[in-house]
Amino acid sequence: MSQSSELKIFSGSAHRELARRIARYVGVPFGDATVDSFPDGETFVKFNENVRGRDVFLVQPTCPPTNQNLMELLIMVDAARRASAARITAVIPFFGYARQDRKDQPRVAITAKLIANLLTAAGVDRVLTMDLHAQQVAGFFDIPVDHLQALPVIHRYFAEKHLDNLVVVSPDVGGVKNATYTAQALGASLAIVAKKRKSATEIEHLHIIGDVKDKDVLIVDDLTETAGTLTSAATILRAHGAKEIYASVSHAVLSDLAIERLRKSDIKELITTNSVPVQTCDGVPVTVLCIAELLGEGIKRIHNDESVSSLFELKAKK
Repeated sequence: MSQSSELKIFSGSAHRELARRIARYVGVPFGDATVDSFPDGETFVKFNENVRGRDVFLVQPTCPPTNQNLMELLIMVDAARRASAARITAVIPFFGYARQDRKDQPRVAITAKLIANLLTAAGVDRVLTMDLHAQQVAGFFDIPVDHLQALPVIHRYFAEKHLDNLVVVSPDVGGVKNATYTAQALGASLAIVAKKRKSATEIEHLHIIGDVKDKDVLIVDDLTETAGTLTSAATILRAHGAKEIYASVSHAVLSDLAIERLRKSDIKELITTNSVPVQTCDGVPVTVLCIAELLGEGIKRIHNDESVSSLFELKAKK
């Protein structure tokens, strides 16, 4: 993008506070846009300032209410395109529908691919997102996708705790790659909890691969909604002799069921990011880390045609 093209940051209604923090970090005014609803629920969008020839970034996680937030984003993109923006980047800290990334049973949709098609058809030129549930979702797009990781923010937080005898735990086999990367960054050993899912809200854990006895553990995952995976893993880790149990997720889309489970669980602290507005409650140990600097740096580098991948290069702890 030409250096003469002015950078503009706008937000839908999903997470204005994060968008304001990003704009503050980047050093640009928070964009003035009206995002409202008609009496029948239809979304209305109007940019109240000139975006012609501008490099426009639209911040909108597609968290609950997912369909509403997704439609807002699509309509904002269309409005920016019709207003002659030079480039439109959809900044989606949390990418909803990413779990529906394959046809795992008959007669179901591959919704992640559908969302990619919708965003591209609406006029998005580029996507900036963080910790997709499945990395292959980035390949569903025919436009550039910059896929950031929350690990640098989480790594900084745990490095300050100085936990010497730490074990990073993957709550299932599918998360081993992410857990391995986290363990290397923190200089920790690795363990795996094998699990069997009973239903969408219930998890049955089977056994642990690795040694957690008399050690502090950190369960890492990309997303939690009901906290079933995390709390069930914590129960079996405690039964195998783990001391302090921490959990870390990039996206905490916490339901009332999750709050209740966390309140009763063996988890000392759940660490997450503000990729979505996080519901917290008394008695629930949730720490929310800000990713405005991470996303803001990504936006600046995209605008200046610089490397984005270097943002999540970490040196392993010695």
